[in-house]
Amino acid sequence: MADKARSSDPAVQAQLDRLTLLSPGRDILGLERISQLLDRLGNPQDRLPPVFHVAGTNGKGSTCAMLRAMLEAAGHRVHVYSSPHLCRFNERIRLAARLIDDAALAPLLAEVLSVADGISPSFFEVTTAAALLAFARTPADACVIEVGLGGRLDATNVLRTPLVTAIAQLGIDHQAFLGKTIDIIAGEKAGIAKRGRPLVTLAYPPALTTVIAETARTLGAEWQPRGQDWDAQTSGGQLHYRDAHGAISLPLPALAGPHQADNAALAIAMLRHQDQLAVPVEAMAQGLAAVRWPARLQPLAPGPLRDLLPRHATLWLDGAHNPTAAAAVADHCRRALATGQPLHLITGLLANKDPDGVLAPFAGLALSLTAVPVPDHDHHAPATLATKAAALGLAAHAAPDVDTALRRLASRLTPDSQPLVLIMGSLYLAGVVLDANRQWPD
Repeated sequence: MADKARSSDPAVQAQLDRLTLLSPGRDILGLERISQLLDRLGNPQDRLPPVFHVAGTNGKGSTCAMLRAMLEAAGHRVHVYSSPHLCRFNERIRLAARLIDDAALAPLLAEVLSVADGISPSFFEVTTAAALLAFARTPADACVIEVGLGGRLDATNVLRTPLVTAIAQLGIDHQAFLGKTIDIIAGEKAGIAKRGRPLVTLAYPPALTTVIAETARTLGAEWQPRGQDWDAQTSGGQLHYRDAHGAISLPLPALAGPHQADNAALAIAMLRHQDQLAVPVEAMAQGLAAVRWPARLQPLAPGPLRDLLPRHATLWLDGAHNPTAAAAVADHCRRALATGQPLHLITGLLANKDPDGVLAPFAGLALSLTAVPVPDHDHHAPATLATKAAALGLAAHAAPDVDTALRRLASRLTPDSQPLVLIMGSLYLAGVVLDANRQWPD
């Protein structure tokens, strides 16, 4: 099943089953199918509240979460479209602050699927059409829309007049779809830029800057890169931001990791490069302090999985599945660990990911790694991951599932070690973990 989407609601599951039979069951890029589908639905993408459209290899989900938090703190009603879901398909579509409920989702999917004959849309294209249709019908003040894959040919790029577009952190991922080099990937992501609209970006190496500048120029977008029109620094436990409108100081975001300050700065820059929605500095501060985004250095609460470890252990969850994200997580762990405090990894990766690149940042940092499968998805064999971890100097093990991995790890922990345990890798694995711990996103 595409993305292994399942629902406890029979009506929703019936539509997900229809989608499985209809869609090709693979990622396919291009705007022809989604455009046909939306045309049959009356082109809801042209009737949306002001849109914030965000691309990036890493950090785009966190940036979207911060945008939503700051907009809502200012009193705005916000629609959000994000992917993938972790536990429930409903997580992809947030209507005016609430996840879409099953009673609304089932007929919405049915309506989209009823006009899909002859188009063969992908799972993501149907989901995108359903989200846009829901957004067009439900009053709100803003839409925050996360790109699925790439940008130029992503199904979300049917948006003709977004209020602001942005690119978060760039790295190597999805090479089979986007290209084998990071400059090609940068050009694909910059393809969401629109004529006369701001394209807000972070600062990148010169080669990528050239590609993005050329793409923005070709598309007629107003490129606003960090370090020129706007910039931000962290000091004294605060984020100090400045642009042509002046300088402001804000609390660091509630999301863990120094890299989240960059995502927060990007979200602030998007808000400051538009004039349709008022977001006072006080609302930005409230939003950053309250923001949540699951499976990003998320501490796990007491629950069936967490309780498998002794109380003196700390358990985190992160969906880092490419080298850039793994390096950011490793950097945070390095800063967070007390002297002599051991770090233990439990890791599962999809088969199309780079295991060497993901594991390398933890060489000399993690004490052990237990490799696990990613249920219902093609994944690197745990024994293969364990072999790669051992080559990096980690005590390496393989386990049939996270439950077993935690039990075995617990049996090896000494009471005085105060270990940090990090479950890391595929976001699909993160969803399994949250579901097992009964810690569902809301």
